[in-house]
Amino acid sequence: MAEHSKEGGLDETDHIILRLMQENGRISNANLARETGLSPAAMHARLKRLETRGYIQGYTAILDREKMGYDLLCFISVRLQLHQPEEVEHFRSVIRQMSEVMECHHITGEYDYLLKVAFRSRKELEQFVLDKLTPIKGIAHIHTSVVLNELKSTTILPVA
Repeated sequence: MAEHSKEGGLDETDHIILRLMQENGRISNANLARETGLSPAAMHARLKRLETRGYIQGYTAILDREKMGYDLLCFISVRLQLHQPEEVEHFRSVIRQMSEVMECHHITGEYDYLLKVAFRSRKELEQFVLDKLTPIKGIAHIHTSVVLNELKSTTILPVA
């Protein structure tokens, strides 16, 4: 029996599967089975278990942002005026509904939230900030940083 790790019961075979899946989400069950030495049925059961337990949250295609016309990548820092539960939840609820927001992180430091947003133009950025962000009740300050050069971007987590 394989040794389980501290990541909630993952063994070395699970780690191999997760590494392979991150490198190529379209890898076939047969190829995964071959790489791990499992039967296709055992591999299928492993994948289902990893999905059910939430280690694999979903499958998606990663698009090239610039080829899709989103040449302007921005990080927008937001500070709230008050940190009352209803104000915070209102902000979070509004942000979750904005399709432009790719990521939103509650952070420590000078600002409360960090948004990752991509735009096609400076005009789209301006409209987003002025027409969508600024009107949100409870925002005290907005700071926008434009990415000049994306040195590294990955969705791959280091798997032991």
